Amino acid sequence: MAATPNSPQILQQIQQPVVVVGLYYTGKFALGSTRESKTKGIWMWCVSHPTKAGTILVLLDTEGLGDVDKSCGFKSSSLKGPATISYTSCIGRHHLVRMSHIHFHQGGVDCYSPSRGSSDATATVAAFMPLSQATSDLPWWTMDEPVCLIDTGSEGKLCVQESALQILQQIQEPVVVVAVVGLYRTGKSYLMNRLAGKQTGFALGSTVESKTKGIWMWCVSHPTKAGTTLVLLDTEGLGDVNKGDSKHDTKIFSLAVLLSSTLVLNSRGTIDNRAIEELQYVTELTEYIKVKSSDEDEDDSEFVKFFPSFIWAVRDFTLEHKINGKYVTEDQYLDYALKLKPGTSRTVKEFNLPRECIRNYFPSRKCFTFPFPTNPENVSCLESLDPADLSLDFQKVSDNFCKFIFDRSEVKKLKDGHTVTGRVLGQLVKTFVDTISSGEVPFLENAVIAMAKIENEAAVKEGLQVYKSGMEKLKDSFPLELKDVSSEHQRLSSLATQSFMKRSFKDNEGIFMKCLEEDINKLFDGYLCQNEEASKKRCENLLSSLSAPMTEKRKKGFYARSGGYVLFSQDLENIVKEYKIQANKGVKAEDTLEEFLKQKCVDSNAILQADKKLTEKEKKIMEEREKTVLLAQEINAKEQKQQQLEEKMEAERKSNEERMRQMKVKMDEEIRLQREEAKRAMDSKLREQADLLEKGFKEKADRMTKEMEDFRRKNKEEEMKSDQLFKNMMKKMNKRHDENMKLMMRQHSEQMKAIMSMPRPKSDSSSLLLCLLLAGLAGGGSGLGSCPCSC
Repeated sequence: MAATPNSPQILQQIQQPVVVVGLYYTGKFALGSTRESKTKGIWMWCVSHPTKAGTILVLLDTEGLGDVDKSCGFKSSSLKGPATISYTSCIGRHHLVRMSHIHFHQGGVDCYSPSRGSSDATATVAAFMPLSQATSDLPWWTMDEPVCLIDTGSEGKLCVQESALQILQQIQEPVVVVAVVGLYRTGKSYLMNRLAGKQTGFALGSTVESKTKGIWMWCVSHPTKAGTTLVLLDTEGLGDVNKGDSKHDTKIFSLAVLLSSTLVLNSRGTIDNRAIEELQYVTELTEYIKVKSSDEDEDDSEFVKFFPSFIWAVRDFTLEHKINGKYVTEDQYLDYALKLKPGTSRTVKEFNLPRECIRNYFPSRKCFTFPFPTNPENVSCLESLDPADLSLDFQKVSDNFCKFIFDRSEVKKLKDGHTVTGRVLGQLVKTFVDTISSGEVPFLENAVIAMAKIENEAAVKEGLQVYKSGMEKLKDSFPLELKDVSSEHQRLSSLATQSFMKRSFKDNEGIFMKCLEEDINKLFDGYLCQNEEASKKRCENLLSSLSAPMTEKRKKGFYARSGGYVLFSQDLENIVKEYKIQANKGVKAEDTLEEFLKQKCVDSNAILQADKKLTEKEKKIMEEREKTVLLAQEINAKEQKQQQLEEKMEAERKSNEERMRQMKVKMDEEIRLQREEAKRAMDSKLREQADLLEKGFKEKADRMTKEMEDFRRKNKEEEMKSDQLFKNMMKKMNKRHDENMKLMMRQHSEQMKAIMSMPRPKSDSSSLLLCLLLAGLAGGGSGLGSCPCSC
C-alpha cells in the first residue's frame, strides 16, 4: 500500500490541529450503485472545520471491508510507519478510524487510535508519516480507553503486548502506578474507571465469569500533579476456578506488586479471617520476588523499601464501624483485622503469617469501606447508572477513595529512589514478565541494573543529540574564531551533561559519563576541523578575489618591465592590507596568508631578477627582505596556533569544572534519595514495632529492634559504598582531565620552543610584515636600506 504522490504534499501544508474522521460521506466521495466495492484504499478530503476556528477537518473514506473480490485481505499492518491503524466502530459498511488529539506539523501526523474488544485487541498508534511529538494541550498518546498490557496466552503463559509498550515508550513523564487486585467478580474495574474519571472503560462483567484477563492498562494525565501520568492497572480476578495453573494468580499478584506505587486490594463483605486466608498470595511473594541475586541470605525486611503503599477497599460493607462497642475509623478497623495472635503453635503461626506479611512488606496501609452502591437488581449495570441512582454514602466513599489516591499516591520509584517514567515502566514490565514466564525469580537489584544500562545508554544518546544539534546550528555560522566555538562548546557540553544526568542513574563506575565525555570531545574535534576548513576556504577565496587583478596584470606582462618589481610589491602590499582588515576570516587567517605569500614569492623573485632598474646589490637587499617577510608571517601563524591551543586548554578546564560540579549535584541527589528511601522504610518499621509493644507482643518487638539495627547498618554500608563509588568516579574524571591537559601542555611547550628557536625580527612580526613591504616600495630603488616605520 502506498500513498498517492500528492497526498503527503497536501498534509505537509497543514499546520493547524486536525480532527480526523473516517466516514461514508454523501457529497463528493464516490457512491457505488452496484454490489462491487467502489472506494479503493483510503481517500482523503481536508476542509475547514465548520465549528472550530483554526482547525482542519480531515475526512477519510475507507475501502469497504469484506469485499470478496479482493485478492488478499486488507491488513492494517500494510500501512507504513511505526505502528498501525486500528478500526474500532462501524457505520453501515464503513469502519470508522477513531483518532483523537492529532496534530499535523512539518509533514508529520501524530494521533492515537485505541481499541478494545476481545482479549487480543490492542491500542495502536497510527501514523501515515514519521511520528514526532504532538504540540497539543493533551498528551499525544491520550488514551480513550484501556489496552491489554500483559496477556494470558492459550497455555496460560504471560506475554507483554508490544503495542502497549509503544504507548509507555512515549511517556517521558514520571508515573504514578495504581494497580488493583482481588478475587474475580468483586468490582475492581469500577474503581479503576472512577480513577480514570470515566463511567466506562475497564470491563465490568455481570456474570460469574472473570471478565478481565491478564493485566489491562489505562494511562491518563494525573488530575492533581502536573507533569505526571497516572497509570491504572486492572488485573485479572484472582481465584477463578477455570484457571489451570495454580500459581497463575500469584504471578499476577506479584507483577501488580512489582509494577505499582500503590496497590489496591479489592474484596467484598468484611475483612474477616476467611478474607485474609484467601489472600495467601501475599505469603508467596518471597517465592516470586527477591531483592538481591547474591548468595547472602534473603531478608524480606528489605521489601518495605521497594513495595507499594497498600489500600484495602472493602465493597458492599454492611457492618457498623464498631469494635467492642466503640466506633472506630476505617484504618483502625483494618489494623484490628490484621491484629496478631499471641503464641507459637502451628495454628497461631498460620493465622499470623498473612497478617505479618501485610504489616511488614508494605510501607503504609489504608482502608476504605464501601456500602452497597445501589439496589441489588441494578448492580449488574453499575457503569451505565446515572449518579443520581447511586447511594450518596457510596458516592462519598468513592470520592474520598479517588481523592486519597490522587493526593497521596507517590510516583513509582526504583531501588535507591530513582524516579520511574512511562518509558522505564515499559522496560520493567518486559523484564519482569519475561523473567517470571521463563520460570525464573525476578531480582529487584538485577532489574534495576538492567534498567540502568538501558537508560544510561539512552542518556548518552540524548546528551550527544543535545550537543550535536546545537553545534550543527553553530556550524551554519562557520568560520568563527576559536574562542567563539569553544564558548558554545562549553555551553552545549554543559547542557548535554545536564540531559545525561537527568536520565542516567547508577552509573557508579562512571562508564557512561566517560562515554559521553569522549564522544563529545570527538565531535568537538570534528567541528574544529570543519571550522578550520571553512576558515581556510573563506581566506583562500578572499585572497583569490583580492589578487585577481594582480594575477591578470601578471598574465599580460604588466610587471615585465623596468621598475616592475616596485609595482608588483605595491600591489602585493595593498592585497595584504585589504586582507588584514577583512573580518570573519577565522582560525586559518595567518596560515592561509603564509601559504599565499610563499606562492607569490616565486612570482616576486622572477620579477625582481628581470627588473633592469635595480642594481645587483639592491636585488640582494630585496631578496633578504622578502625572506624576512615570510619569516614574520610564519611567526604570526605559529603564534595564532599557540593562542588557539591556550583557548582550547581553557575551554577544557571550564568544561571539566562544570562536569565535576554537576556530578557532585548528582551524587548528593542520589544519596538524598537513598536516605529518604531508608527513612520511609525505617519509619514503617518503627510504627510496626510501637504497635506490637502496644498490643503486648514484646518478644516480637524486641526481635524487630535487632532487625532494625541490622537494617540501619546495611543502609549505612550501602551509603558509604555509594559515596566511595562516586568519589572514585570523580577521581577517574579528574585523572582523564589531567592527562588531556598534560598532552595539550606538551604541545604548547613544543610550539613555544619552535617559536623561540626561530630567528626573531627586530619588531613585532605582525606590524613588521607591512613595514618590510613598505620599505622596499618607497621611492623606487632609492632609500632601500632603511624602514620608513619606527620599528
